[in-house]
Amino acid sequence: MDSNGSTTATIGFEQQIWRAADILRGNIDASEYKHVILGLIFLKYISDRFDERYRQLVEEDDGFEEDTDEYAAENIFFVPPSSRWNVVAEAAHKPEIGQIIDDAMRAIERENKRLKDVLPKNFARPELDKRRLGDVVDLFSNIQMTEHGNSKDILGRTYEYCLARFAEREGKLAGEFYTPACVVRTLVEVLQPFRGRVYDPCCGSGGMFVQSAKFVEHHQGNINDISVYGQDSNPTTWKMALMNLAIRGIDADLGNYNSDTFFNDCHPTLKADFIMANPPFNLSDWGTDRLANDVRWKYGLPPSGNANFAWLQHMIHHLSPVGKLGMVLANGSLSSQSGGEGEIRRRIIEDDLVEGIIAMPTQLFYTTQIPVSLWFISRNKMLKGKTLFVDARKMGTMISRKNREMMPDDIDKIAATFKAFRDGTLEDVKGFCVSVTTDDIAKQDFMLTPGRYVGIEEQEDDGEPFEEKMARLTGELSIMFKRSHELEEEIRQRLGAIGFEI
Repeated sequence: MDSNGSTTATIGFEQQIWRAADILRGNIDASEYKHVILGLIFLKYISDRFDERYRQLVEEDDGFEEDTDEYAAENIFFVPPSSRWNVVAEAAHKPEIGQIIDDAMRAIERENKRLKDVLPKNFARPELDKRRLGDVVDLFSNIQMTEHGNSKDILGRTYEYCLARFAEREGKLAGEFYTPACVVRTLVEVLQPFRGRVYDPCCGSGGMFVQSAKFVEHHQGNINDISVYGQDSNPTTWKMALMNLAIRGIDADLGNYNSDTFFNDCHPTLKADFIMANPPFNLSDWGTDRLANDVRWKYGLPPSGNANFAWLQHMIHHLSPVGKLGMVLANGSLSSQSGGEGEIRRRIIEDDLVEGIIAMPTQLFYTTQIPVSLWFISRNKMLKGKTLFVDARKMGTMISRKNREMMPDDIDKIAATFKAFRDGTLEDVKGFCVSVTTDDIAKQDFMLTPGRYVGIEEQEDDGEPFEEKMARLTGELSIMFKRSHELEEEIRQRLGAIGFEI
């Protein structure tokens, strides 16, 4: 079983899809072939789902198999005849395969208004090797996606799996669209978005929404109990999010087009119950000079050189009276004093909004080694005047030479710690977690670095009596000193032999 509770057969399926990406490697950059693979995943998936429903309607024998309403009623995209996978598969090794796929995408967009201007339509471009593209189409044709359990879930997971692998390949460029799933799961498990409005103002490929929907389903809730709002400034990323959510069956309002959250808020009147976000770290020149009098800066004007507190205040502004917020911020925000950030942080703390801070381990992100923390803000804290600090820097497991991942047990432990804190049953654990009053934070100049509060982990008593331990250690030290003197004398003799005296 993997961390999501799926079988290893499913992992094998995901890796088959990733092999398709490898076929294209060496022909075009990761950032380019990403859209080829993700676009084909989407096309194959909606075609398989359509075929499934089509066969049901044929069996019913009422002549409704080409009626678009019969598909819309089941939240299935209608795929016109020229876009169905069998047409694409038959043309896999024709020179015009790229154009056929582009035409298929355009026809699907015409039939499904939700997908207008969203699907990739650049498969015919000359630099995309058509032989390799045909090989990928063949591989996809041999995989019946709906045969691997819940087709919606497996395809969505495959999409996420490929996003993660592309993020590894792209390195720093990937930060625009991908937040590691374990970071998102930590946010989700602490916030527990069962029902209400869920918002992400810099949604990337939609991972926050996907994990929220998974959380609801895993806890036997109804996915229709949450409504999803978001936006992203990058046009390509915005389209990826729409495709990712469409595969999952998540109906989201991501605005009518990609747009800058600070200058063109797609949801100006939204008051969300849950906000989750991983905004760009330490973004400079974000527009403070043109937004100086904005209503969102209740706690102070953020400096032009860093948007961290602009993002935080934007999200606080969009919280409902009972709303909760979880976001990723670079560690500098915990203690910075420059540009008025210290004053903004003080006012937010004094307004009793900060419920908890988690210092995260390093090497979680493919894109940066900047250490980060998770901030949890609540409009209506269960424990007034108190803040939970968690030092999770020692958590996680190295999954490669460069990257670490928070394991399910790590995330469960953190979620349980927050639950105990809210219930008033938390016992402080030195080096890991502590509940602190606002007065105590004030004594630390309103700095929120968990290490300042949790203390140093207590060392377990090994059971060896103190006198015996000291006798043993001093004996070992005496032997080391003796050996040190012997080596010193040997060095003197060797230097003397070649005419150098010390």
